[in-house]
Amino acid sequence: MLTAAGGAPPEPGAAREGLPLTDADHQLVAAAIEVLDRHYRPFWHMVAAAIRSRDGRIWTGVHLGATVGRLSVCAEAVALGRAVLEGDGTIHTAVAVRHPKPDETDREMAVVSPCGACREMIVDFSPEALVIMKGPDGLLKLPARVLLPQPYRR
Repeated sequence: MLTAAGGAPPEPGAAREGLPLTDADHQLVAAAIEVLDRHYRPFWHMVAAAIRSRDGRIWTGVHLGATVGRLSVCAEAVALGRAVLEGDGTIHTAVAVRHPKPDETDREMAVVSPCGACREMIVDFSPEALVIMKGPDGLLKLPARVLLPQPYRR
């Protein structure tokens, strides 16, 4: 169930409008930025992700670029793989950050929305997971399922 800060039920419409970030959420964003800052390599490691599992541990990953594009692996998948292998395999909250492209004037790393495949993966592993993304007035947290209104079903 979606809850607001402190565990209180969210205001009506919060599932679509988003929830404000907590200190733990800001730490999750900082973890993704730190890992990308350390491992950035143009066209190979351009995105990093951080996942906080339900037990509170943080798992990070970087995008694994490949010459054959379809062999690339998203940062969220790498972080989730680490959570599955080394932790409880759950996702409470996830975030991805992108390094600026070489020709961009804004040199700040930016929070980005997960791609469609990662949205599917997040919902598959943790249907109640939250995703941090950029909203019209700054960062916010949304249920991953809101980003995937018609998920694939086997």
